[in-house]
Amino acid sequence: MENFPEIISVDDHTVEPPGVWRDRLPSRYRGSGPRVVRAPLREMTFLGGRFAPVMGAPGEEGPIGDWWVYGDLHRPLTRLDTAVGCDRDEIRLEVITYEQMRPGSYRVADRLADMDVNHVQSALCFPTFPRFCGQTFTEAKDRELGLLCVRAYNDWMVEEWCGPEARGRLIPLTLIPLWDADLAAAEVRRNAARGVRAVAFSEIPPHLGLPSVHTDEWDPFLAACDETGTVVAMHIGSSSRMPSTSADAPPAVGSAITFANCCFSMVDWLMSGKFERFPNLRVMYAEGQIGWIPYILERADVVWEENRGWGGVADKVRRPPSELFADHVHGCFFDDAFGLRNLDAIGVRNVLYETDYPHSDSTWPRSREVGEAQMGHLPADVVERIVRGNAIELLGLTADGLWAGP
Repeated sequence: MENFPEIISVDDHTVEPPGVWRDRLPSRYRGSGPRVVRAPLREMTFLGGRFAPVMGAPGEEGPIGDWWVYGDLHRPLTRLDTAVGCDRDEIRLEVITYEQMRPGSYRVADRLADMDVNHVQSALCFPTFPRFCGQTFTEAKDRELGLLCVRAYNDWMVEEWCGPEARGRLIPLTLIPLWDADLAAAEVRRNAARGVRAVAFSEIPPHLGLPSVHTDEWDPFLAACDETGTVVAMHIGSSSRMPSTSADAPPAVGSAITFANCCFSMVDWLMSGKFERFPNLRVMYAEGQIGWIPYILERADVVWEENRGWGGVADKVRRPPSELFADHVHGCFFDDAFGLRNLDAIGVRNVLYETDYPHSDSTWPRSREVGEAQMGHLPADVVERIVRGNAIELLGLTADGLWAGP
């Protein structure tokens, strides 16, 4: 493909610099807010979809890494957080320091340079330490501090990560206080007023001890998204539980079925009635891939047609789920040749491209080559829409594919 479009990636990641909260929290909280310490690793496992690191004491034997400390939480930076530039066979579950990661993981200028190498014009970035929907702050005991942390992250995201140095090439994705839908609505509106059009949310809130989308608990938040045109962005793992089969299943099992949470979540939303109550609402599934979507839509339509009377949805889902999907749901992929061969069963306007920089699954620096190989059978206008056009529309970008700011 001689003229493969410049990519707008809707799923990349930022590794937060050490000063994000230290520089923004009130002075009384700087000792208890998120901060980085260098410490040894005592032990770390990732089995059954559960990540369990244990920080060692000063002077203790063990590999040295940089750790985020926040209340009772000790979360290390790991090679899986920022694996680009490393040989795939040499990537291990290990702790690292900032000096051991690619600078584009946490510095704007270096990120833009790495985007240039990868034929990427613009990128929407999910968080690392807060986790994919900010559940770190929901799990903390001090809700006042948690709210300040959410707002501090959002201010950093808008004013620095996506600030003047980024020249519109980094697209803001903000967080909400998940424990209070009214506070969440206020934060959506606060950020929408400065040009933000995407907010992170959990794929399966009950896994976080929160209400499901089948309740009315989230309605203030959803109403704010509906009114402001803010897309609800759900990343795999944003329920703090990756799919797995057993407590001792190796990470490879979960990695092969990462789409499963997206699959369950999408059926939840399609059967919730929320898309009929909030007609402007849009949701997207980051890193969920797309090849599984056609069958789920087919099955959901059959259930809706044949079983809605006893299935508990007849009074709230009045259109076939596949029609609701077409109007409200977007799947995101970085490597899914099967899904692209079945694009007619998904919908050209419902598919977005991503690179997953700087994670271990990332196609960097070959995202263009992967796209060309997998989209070579598609017409040029379809490729343009998948690689950038749909993202421009969904995220309210300029015609040139840039974030315009406030």
